[in-house]
Amino acid sequence: MPENDRKDVSQGAVGREVEAAVNEQLAGLPPGEADAMRDRIRRRVQEEMERELRARTSKERREAARLAREARKQEKHHEEGEMFQRFNRNFRFQHMVMFTSVILLIVTGMPLKFPEFVLSRWIIAFWGGIKNSTIVHRIGAGMLIYFMVHHLIYTVLTRDGRRDFWLLIPGLQDARDIAQNIRHFLGKTPDKPRFGRFSYIEKFDYWAVYWGCVIMIGSGLFLWFETDVLRFLPKYALDVAHEMHSDEALLATLAIVIWHFYNVHFNPDRF
Repeated sequence: MPENDRKDVSQGAVGREVEAAVNEQLAGLPPGEADAMRDRIRRRVQEEMERELRARTSKERREAARLAREARKQEKHHEEGEMFQRFNRNFRFQHMVMFTSVILLIVTGMPLKFPEFVLSRWIIAFWGGIKNSTIVHRIGAGMLIYFMVHHLIYTVLTRDGRRDFWLLIPGLQDARDIAQNIRHFLGKTPDKPRFGRFSYIEKFDYWAVYWGCVIMIGSGLFLWFETDVLRFLPKYALDVAHEMHSDEALLATLAIVIWHFYNVHFNPDRF
């Protein structure tokens, strides 16, 4: 017997049992009152059955959609190879905070270094003037400080953080990889180096962030609280901090736009 027919027979038998039980309970009532009560019970049972049917249908649709997504994912993996998650959610969150802060710092800081450029005047006007631009710059600075503290805590207190930290320390293999890459670029060997979890390029990127954060946060705090700094240090200390902050900002911007963007996004090997 087909499955739908079995369901209909089963539901019909259950319905007859329910009807018999209701009639038995209502046997002592007057006919009019019993009929009214029976109608209310029927409507309530019908509503509950319809609600259950809708819920079951909705659940089946969600399950079908999930299976379809899984099928598409399996098909994509079959075409492209198996996918692996390289960084956990915590690390990705840190990166989002960092690149957001860096973008804010660049678009509000570079106009101060090159105020004569037309683009600089447009950017300052976009923020509503130099005062607002300074506020946004300090918001970006606060985000960068938060990122650095968060990352240090993550590195010390989490297993993934400690593992990646040790793997990011440059070693002798990185020197061998650099030498082989140079030989490959010169046409001396067809083989590129096979990197581990992190290449020497990624290690350079990582430690450049430490270097940049120490200089930018340190010199930036001097400029942020210049009145307090001048109480304890001579003015030339503030001048040195200004030059460090300005030049390192330009160096970091060029490194991000040219070095990092190419290696991460525009390198032909990425496509």
